[in-house]
Amino acid sequence: MTRSGEELHTNFEVESLPPKQEHLIRAAYRVMGEKGMNRLSLQDVADEAGVSKAILPYYFASKENLMLTTMRWVLARVARRIRRVVGEAEGAEAKVGAMLDAIFIDPDSNRNFYLVFFDFIGYAARSDRFGDVGTTFQEVMGGLYAEIIEIGRNEGTFSVTDTREAATVVRAILDGLFTQWLLEENADAEHRRYRETCERATLAYLTA
Repeated sequence: MTRSGEELHTNFEVESLPPKQEHLIRAAYRVMGEKGMNRLSLQDVADEAGVSKAILPYYFASKENLMLTTMRWVLARVARRIRRVVGEAEGAEAKVGAMLDAIFIDPDSNRNFYLVFFDFIGYAARSDRFGDVGTTFQEVMGGLYAEIIEIGRNEGTFSVTDTREAATVVRAILDGLFTQWLLEENADAEHRRYRETCERATLAYLTA
């Protein structure tokens, strides 16, 4: 039996972190966005966080553990934010709009996230440890999309017949548009247009 997005989301949550550790994770995430995961160094993170490099192995044991903890923290925050705003919206189409508002935050945030996320996909494809995090995130988001789609089907708003397949297509629309947006010459100015395009394309697919 497939677990619901909410059940998976609970398992995906990162335990409450001490302020010092969260500060280091936030610094690591900023460095990943600026330099990429391949070029991440503990010294860069320490400099960004304003601490001694020696403190990082104390909290994370290794660079790989730091990267994994950072990605779990980032991806769990994304899933939690989307679930919260979707839960506050009434009706399937409104939930789609709320979901997209929670994803299309602002150009800087989206650029940083997708640059890191695309790096992470490369690691996930080659490493079981990263792959496990990536698979769980995919299941969490797929489950959340599926819940929205199922609500729309029950309302008679959405006409798709295979909820799981539809959730995969919606995810592909989102990630595909963000890939194109990153390559736009004037990406900041195009951000809102891509958000609107994403909503039109998603609803057109779900209601076709």
